[in-house]
Amino acid sequence: MTVLTRHPTGGLADDLSGRLRGLHGRMLAMAPAIDRIACALYDPATDLLKTFVNSTRSGEAIADYECQLATSSALQALAREGGVRVIQDIPATVQGTSEHSRWLRRQGYGSSLTVPMQDNGAFIGFIFYDSLQRNAFTATVQRDLELFSNLINITISSVYAAVRSLRASAAVAQDFVRLRDYETGSHLDRVAHYSRLIAKTLAQPLGLSDEFIEQLFLYAPLHDIGKIGIPDAVLLKEGNLTPGERQVIQTHVPLGLQILEEVIGKHALRDLPDSTLMRNIVAGHHERLDGSGYPQGLRGEAIPLEARIVAVADVFDAITCRRPYRQSQAIETGLAELEHQAAAGLLDPLAVAALTSQRGEVEAIRQRFHDD
Repeated sequence: MTVLTRHPTGGLADDLSGRLRGLHGRMLAMAPAIDRIACALYDPATDLLKTFVNSTRSGEAIADYECQLATSSALQALAREGGVRVIQDIPATVQGTSEHSRWLRRQGYGSSLTVPMQDNGAFIGFIFYDSLQRNAFTATVQRDLELFSNLINITISSVYAAVRSLRASAAVAQDFVRLRDYETGSHLDRVAHYSRLIAKTLAQPLGLSDEFIEQLFLYAPLHDIGKIGIPDAVLLKEGNLTPGERQVIQTHVPLGLQILEEVIGKHALRDLPDSTLMRNIVAGHHERLDGSGYPQGLRGEAIPLEARIVAVADVFDAITCRRPYRQSQAIETGLAELEHQAAAGLLDPLAVAALTSQRGEVEAIRQRFHDD
């Protein structure tokens, strides 16, 4: 069995973490007491607040951490009402027993500033500033940080804007060609959550960052966006496809890339590494390790990791949800078929093993995002 590793999508200096470190360096010139900046993203479907990117000068950065927003009334109010939250004496104020509270005290931080992020009027996460000094966030420092907070918010929300535009385009097309009968919003949600589950399980052995995991989660639902250009007579056909019809179906990959390029250009995201990850998912999720996939016939690690992960999630959901040509199959059937395809050299064995090892989480995702 071939053991695959991560296929990088962009240089470290160019990703969002690198940008945040660059902003941190500029920030220190006027606010030298800021020892950490971190961004956490919010998923309203699960009420989860999840670590994303950080710039930490000293100590151990918290990673692979998530919590329910509902567990913190203070953060809930901040997300709902806006403003900022300042804690000037963390040792005297933060007495909770959560993993995050224990981590704060263990790092020795003395004060913090929390700023909510929004996109198109909706709450999407928080920016956390921490200092080893107590009382570091004076009114002057808070005012000086306002510009930087806006820059960080704009950078992250631009990603949401592109995804929102793409999803809206797909939704409009679904209204015309009834694509929703084939790939529902629930299918897209399930593929996103299965992909994130696989990536989180592989995070430690492959050294995957929170940034990679959350961007994968954001972009996975776009994998088949090109299918909005496939005639429903072919897409929804209940019988076997002819060779010509199969070729038509396969054109959804270049069509998806074309749609992607238009939206990426519109939102000025063309040169960002996260747009590369987006492209890789759309371009590579039908490639197979033995070279039998399409459209390029890539083999092994020539297929980016993000595409290999989404391929596993997509195949599993295709097996376990209803399709126009057959009924849904049991979870055990889907997992067994994944293992069969991994053994045959089609799917990434590490990604398959990651999903099969999380049987309980798979069931929870399937129940939470079931088709109506």
